Amino acid sequence: MSFRRIEEAPANKTALVRVDFNVPMADGRVSDDTRLKAALPTIRALTEKGCKVALLAHFDRPKGKRVPEMSLKPVAEPLAALLGAPVAFADDCIGEQAKAAIAALPAGGVILLENTRFHAGEEKNDDALAKEIAALGDFYVNDAFSAAHRAHASTEGVAHTLPAYAGKQMERELDALDAALGAPKRPVLGIVGGAKVSTKLDLLHNLIEKLDQLAIGGGMANTFLYAQGAEIGASLAEKDMAETAREIMAAAKGKCELLLPVDVVVAKEVKPHAEARICKLKDVQADEKILDAGEDTVKRLRNAMKHAETLIWNGPLGVFEVPPFDQATVIAAQQAAELAKAGRLVAVAGGGDTVAALNHAGIAADMTFVSTAGGAFLEWMEGKALPGVEALRKP
Repeated sequence: MSFRRIEEAPANKTALVRVDFNVPMADGRVSDDTRLKAALPTIRALTEKGCKVALLAHFDRPKGKRVPEMSLKPVAEPLAALLGAPVAFADDCIGEQAKAAIAALPAGGVILLENTRFHAGEEKNDDALAKEIAALGDFYVNDAFSAAHRAHASTEGVAHTLPAYAGKQMERELDALDAALGAPKRPVLGIVGGAKVSTKLDLLHNLIEKLDQLAIGGGMANTFLYAQGAEIGASLAEKDMAETAREIMAAAKGKCELLLPVDVVVAKEVKPHAEARICKLKDVQADEKILDAGEDTVKRLRNAMKHAETLIWNGPLGVFEVPPFDQATVIAAQQAAELAKAGRLVAVAGGGDTVAALNHAGIAADMTFVSTAGGAFLEWMEGKALPGVEALRKP
């Protein structure tokens, strides 16, 4: 992708950096600093250029009002500890007070500005607010891919007012997604799981145009199986989506091979270590629920991975939170990680449940790239333009 990177940004200037600091909090303290750590490479790259760094972020949903318990102030101290340098805090993200606080910073200094969503114009992408924010800096850096699908004042508006660049985390995300869907090495295999077909229609329609093979798992697969006339017993399925599933299967013919389960793990109840069995589709009983993919299905998927050059993964293959229905997801994830680690597969994954499932399998660190962006990752996979990314493209 052709977008501006921070290596091209000027030195000894003031950088306005949009980060994702919408972090989990407990008792007024940051309980998970993953997102703070993700911002460190960008902050350091800019401070090493002698730039002052003013950080823009939202926290929670204050709906355009100043809500004290939604202040970003508690984030400054843990960020300073991770950075190994002071982090100042400004009580607003616009105005004279913020301007004076930034002016008081030394070269290479860092300041965190107050919650952008305290202003009603943020989520409306108000041009006047974007210009007020822009007045605080010389150039803009977006390092929050997770918020790039939203056209807000601090994610898109400012980028049209100041010279705009992609931060290091944004850069990693865009490069990984381009390698997975933009200009991938072929064959490309996709895995899409999760509960409902209805929430992933745009995704499925886009992927069958871009992939060579697509494995469908989770509750979604039950809907496809039902649409084919298979016996699914008491399984979770969207039976009213059967015609839509048949349309997707028809559209995929000759373009993308769909891999649906050929055998399944069934049980009468969803509880840890419930009595379960593997069976062929024709043997599913009326009172049984399909809760995971079976051994033959996993074997076929692992074989598909061996022949693929690129893998893009969104959603688990079964009810991975409840053992023993995590086995298909774990075994498939281990195979993907092994191939990625050996340099034989570009393996990119993302989406909330996917990240949790790969962490459960203990292999997230071995994948080529795991996106924690959730909605933005899904919209990218659906083929949608993300406003915060489009604003960074080179003319």
